Amino acid sequence: MGKETGFLDIERKDPGYRAKDERIKDYRAVENMPDEDDIYDQAARCMDCGIPFCHDYGCPLVNIIPEFNDRVYHGDWQGALDILLATSSFPEFTGRVCPAPCEEACVDGINGEPVTIRQIELAIIEKAFEKGLMKPEPPPFYHAQKVAVIGSGPAGLAAALMINRAGYKVTVYDEADKPGGLLRYGIPDFKMEKNVVERRIRLMEQEGIAFEQNVLVGTDISTRYLTMHFDAICLTCGARKPRDLDIPGRNLIGIFFAMDFLTQQNKRISKEMISPSTEISAAGKNVVVIGGGDTGSDCIGTSLRQGAKNVTQLEILPKPPAQRADQTPWPMWPNKLRESHAHKEGGSRRWSVSTKAFLGENGVLKKIRCVELEWSQKDGRMVPQEIKGSEFDIETDMVLLAMGFTGPGNESLVNSFGLETDARGNIKVDESMMTNIQGVFAGGDMARGQSLVVTAIYSGKQAAKGLINYLS
Repeated sequence: MGKETGFLDIERKDPGYRAKDERIKDYRAVENMPDEDDIYDQAARCMDCGIPFCHDYGCPLVNIIPEFNDRVYHGDWQGALDILLATSSFPEFTGRVCPAPCEEACVDGINGEPVTIRQIELAIIEKAFEKGLMKPEPPPFYHAQKVAVIGSGPAGLAAALMINRAGYKVTVYDEADKPGGLLRYGIPDFKMEKNVVERRIRLMEQEGIAFEQNVLVGTDISTRYLTMHFDAICLTCGARKPRDLDIPGRNLIGIFFAMDFLTQQNKRISKEMISPSTEISAAGKNVVVIGGGDTGSDCIGTSLRQGAKNVTQLEILPKPPAQRADQTPWPMWPNKLRESHAHKEGGSRRWSVSTKAFLGENGVLKKIRCVELEWSQKDGRMVPQEIKGSEFDIETDMVLLAMGFTGPGNESLVNSFGLETDARGNIKVDESMMTNIQGVFAGGDMARGQSLVVTAIYSGKQAAKGLINYLS
């Protein structure tokens, strides 16, 4: 530990966001990069806490956080990078979009403010790229076996990186025009600009990984082809089947899935082709976002930048408390009210609201009918009940469904392989992450269900580990 009284002498300092009036006019990253002097100070706040809960409880990747903080405090960027990359495949991604469960488990946060771990992680990897420390690491030799990775999202990239470095030639297949999956098409540029993804893809190509785009496995190429030409297969297609809202009026024009909306905007920015007949735009419209998570927040930020007249976000759950709830004590991930940069940019939020019907004229959406809910404890769980007489309508031209996902979604691939699924629609895997088909592994959201980028990376690495053991 570099500075014994760092957490006592130095206050937490976040870099904050660009000014609202400026950032709302573009799609560039909203978060400021921290000053280097501030990073040294923030790293000094990491205390000699004995048991680093940030490391062994908070971080899904089990990043060795106190050690890389110490190296940063002493100005040893190479040492900090070596420690970080020992566990983290893509710090440039998690340093931008991870909600930082490590910080919620930080000992400094019990009676004060936690260390800015995510910002320090991001500073390490960006300093590494700036100083030329990030170089391709191809394996010294390749084994005879070849591996196919299906899906180029965070889990697929993590699996491909690990398998390639173990000496197995990897080809990554993806149905999109460009690799990156959720990182490229699902996360808005204002949270992570796509040159960050492209920089990493170039590095992986230099290491010997091949990317094949515009290939839908199970349709464009058969699973039989894959099993004949590859010695093992890793499925990392993500959770692609969106949760729908089966209520009256669902077929009205003006109701869209959130991911279709977000993907289209990302394609516009990267100048990819969009059919005018399928274009989704919030410009000049009253937008309602159904779903209160990160995807819903991304829809707010994107709608406002497109020029929406107003945006309302509805959440079926009750409004969380302003501070950590007693039911989620430290070091657990806390149930508390969170406000993203998008919430600060405009729009409004309502909690404990259920949507009852979509209302329209001549087949076009005009309103949604909602009802307020009251939540109560029953048999140890929270149960909602409609409040009589609380129904209300919201005028709207466009509704975005941001209620999560219910399974992989690529039924042609699942059926072609003959994969077994669990009750939630996820691909069943054993302790080595292998499916019911010999030599076919699955990782990420496809196997565990919708989750965070950081947990998808971890799961992709676990699938890669099982596959490497299988081949060796």
